[in-house]
Amino acid sequence: MSNRLFQGIVHQMRDSIDRVIGVVDSYAVTISCSDLTRIGETNEYLVLDLNENTDIFVRDGYTYKPFGTRAKPDYAVFVEGTDEMATKFCNILAISFASIKQYYDEKYDRNNFIKNVILENILPGDIYVKARELHFNTDVNRVVLLVRVVSSNDISAFDVIQNLFPDKQKDFVFNISEKDIVLVKEIKSGINSKDIEKLARSIVDTLGSEFYTRVVVGIGTIVSGVKELSKSFKEAQVSLEVGKVFDTEKAIVSYNNLGIARLIYQLPTTLCEMFLKEVFKKGSIDSLDHETLFTIQKFFENNLNVSETSRKLFVHRNTLVYRLEKIKKLTGLDLREFDHAIVFKVALMVKRYLTANPVKY
Repeated sequence: MSNRLFQGIVHQMRDSIDRVIGVVDSYAVTISCSDLTRIGETNEYLVLDLNENTDIFVRDGYTYKPFGTRAKPDYAVFVEGTDEMATKFCNILAISFASIKQYYDEKYDRNNFIKNVILENILPGDIYVKARELHFNTDVNRVVLLVRVVSSNDISAFDVIQNLFPDKQKDFVFNISEKDIVLVKEIKSGINSKDIEKLARSIVDTLGSEFYTRVVVGIGTIVSGVKELSKSFKEAQVSLEVGKVFDTEKAIVSYNNLGIARLIYQLPTTLCEMFLKEVFKKGSIDSLDHETLFTIQKFFENNLNVSETSRKLFVHRNTLVYRLEKIKKLTGLDLREFDHAIVFKVALMVKRYLTANPVKY
């Protein structure tokens, strides 16, 4: 990272400073230089100078100025010449390089810090210590969005999302796998879950319409402390897994909107299997054919209204009543009764959950 960063600055300053300028690392290897042929050179005598000096020194017709944030600097800038002008150029370049490097290192470290927090790779007691070191605001509201790439072309979804959220001091974007991208978004006061869903929609629409990349987004809950970010991340993971089972058509799934599906996801599979056996004592749920299950789905969608459901299914009212009686005979549940309908609805969801066997977080 530093090599490319330093070379970019050297290239920009090359025309302003009519001398050879560059940067060496702590091993005296030239890592950046306005004379490209010198990159990679090593001066073994310079290593001794770097170990002994923390301020300006001269070696072989060049002026050197070590820089960095540690007691023993990791780098030194050099300028051709040993005159007063070379010393001035060295001082100016050292300040510039040190400031820019500190900015980029801090940004990189912050990203790494947030990644370690959400993946729980840092001890809870160390979180606030590290946050203070990085001047990281720990008390603002944030939310975690997990963007999963379903299908794509050659475009980098990561780069697109980074460009959508350019404020690197407040918003953090990083990969946790080949397909999963995390966005940690700072939230202003007054922002609610609907606003966050709109933000997620903008990600989905931008990637889909402009870059032909299909993604799904899981949204955790808004949290106030940095320690809670891992909780919001897990909720975003759960949202995607639950959505994969119960909301297969949705591109955006929010933890706040999972409802009873979230409860089912948290139950042990053995308990779910016991529940199905108890509900369908008279017959297996597998004995219901596709047409019957479709009828049940429409009946639920129309709030258990027989007349409205028969109209939507384009069947006579008596035909629908006959089907409902058939379901009652097979399962022992009369879907026209609210309590029975609730039990059946939950049982269908449990069955789907067991069949999907989602990842547990």
